[in-house]
Amino acid sequence: MLLKLAAVFAYLLALLVIGAVASKRMKDVGDYFVGGKKLGYFVVAFSSRATGESAWLLLGLTGMGAMIGAQALWVVLGEVLGVAIAWLLMARRFKKLTDGYGSITVPDYLESRFRDEKQLLRKISAIALVIFVIVYVSAQIDATGTAFETFLGWNYYVGALVGFVVVLVYIVSGGFVAVAWSDAFQGTLMFLGLVTLPIIGTVAAGGIGPVMDGLTAQDPALLHVGFGEGAAGFAKVLSLLLIGLGFLGSPQVFVRFISLRSPNEVNRGAAVAISYTVLALTGAVLTGMVGRHLLVQVGQDPASVLGNGAQNVLPALVDGYVPAILAGVFIAIVLSAIMSTVDSLLVVAASALVRDWYQKVKHPELHDDDLVSLSRKATVVLAVLALSLALLVSTLAPGRTVFWFAIFGWSGISATFCPTMILSVFWKGMTTRGAVVAMLVGFLCVPFFKFAAPSLPVVGDFFGALQELPPAFALSALTGVLVSLADKRGRARLAGVSEELEDASQG
Repeated sequence: MLLKLAAVFAYLLALLVIGAVASKRMKDVGDYFVGGKKLGYFVVAFSSRATGESAWLLLGLTGMGAMIGAQALWVVLGEVLGVAIAWLLMARRFKKLTDGYGSITVPDYLESRFRDEKQLLRKISAIALVIFVIVYVSAQIDATGTAFETFLGWNYYVGALVGFVVVLVYIVSGGFVAVAWSDAFQGTLMFLGLVTLPIIGTVAAGGIGPVMDGLTAQDPALLHVGFGEGAAGFAKVLSLLLIGLGFLGSPQVFVRFISLRSPNEVNRGAAVAISYTVLALTGAVLTGMVGRHLLVQVGQDPASVLGNGAQNVLPALVDGYVPAILAGVFIAIVLSAIMSTVDSLLVVAASALVRDWYQKVKHPELHDDDLVSLSRKATVVLAVLALSLALLVSTLAPGRTVFWFAIFGWSGISATFCPTMILSVFWKGMTTRGAVVAMLVGFLCVPFFKFAAPSLPVVGDFFGALQELPPAFALSALTGVLVSLADKRGRARLAGVSEELEDASQG
């Protein structure tokens, strides 16, 4: 236990040191929100991947691998496609456009791209980010408490508070630079852990053959990627495959592209990000499968052995098969997945609240230099709200899983922003009115398809299997296109956009 505690405290101390060092580089609000646009491709690539994964990778996806086996590889394919499209097709264009507009937030970009003088897009962005970020961050805080409870036997609430305080201290002190540096550090830990753990488990099991034989004995479907016939089976595959949609414009990911020092960094960053995604996510699924073989007996329900959603498979595998001297490192790896998402989301939400709402909408006379202190206070307020929601949900919904809790917040951000971001980068015909309607439809459709659509007659099972992101995303994109096509006056107002998009596509 002492070795575990030593590793965890060393990890937490490293984060605080990063925050202290980064604070010396923070001089204005541009540094606080995008690191002064001076970051290199490696830091940005690892930071974007660590931010995009969260606790669901270490706890949710490993649990999914234990529950459904090779079928979880659809998630890997979906994320690889999403990350590849974001980096290879969108990042360079987006970076050039934001540099040209002088944007330091995604709402800055949307307002400039669509000449939105009424600031409707900025207002919608701020509201959506504050709401869904609080939900998403609360899921990560919940996972922090669960991690400390599972690994170290701490009280759930004590663990949640410790993780909350540490991440808040280094964000407030160092801003985006601290977030990016810490994410690169934490992303490296996550990568190493997910690549090595299935190898450790396979060696302990006696090789690949015994693992496959053991999984076949439990359920032959664990080694098959199909979900069976029928609409529900197709919808389940589609829902996992389309999880990568959230990488195509989510502010917490795309703000990393703004922070790049140059568009020329994009290709190298893409190589790092795609490689990371393939290896880390495949490792997570294999960890769950190997863990099921080692920890679950034939005839046992994995959820009863490994917790709801089998989300304790990684902690149990570490506890049973990893040497004590390394177990603490794996605890730090789980915490890395959680905190690397919490820090990024809080900075994005603070930027939406302070710059995109308080300054740009309410008090345009405020200078950027006046916002750093206010941004820190906003970060604290948002974090406290997320903590309160996490503690409330832990009391009212003890059967929750990290996966669905995080996916709801992720889907809300993705459906609100991604269709509009994609269309804004590639289609000169997208108008302000089309963007406003698209964002509103995406925002409202997520709770509808999460809570109401699965209860509909005839199609309820299909939408329940499909989950909320794909239909909300599709309707947002469709309405954005139709409204823009009908908005002749809006297209006439966007003089110059065609040239801007053409310039951004060059090189």
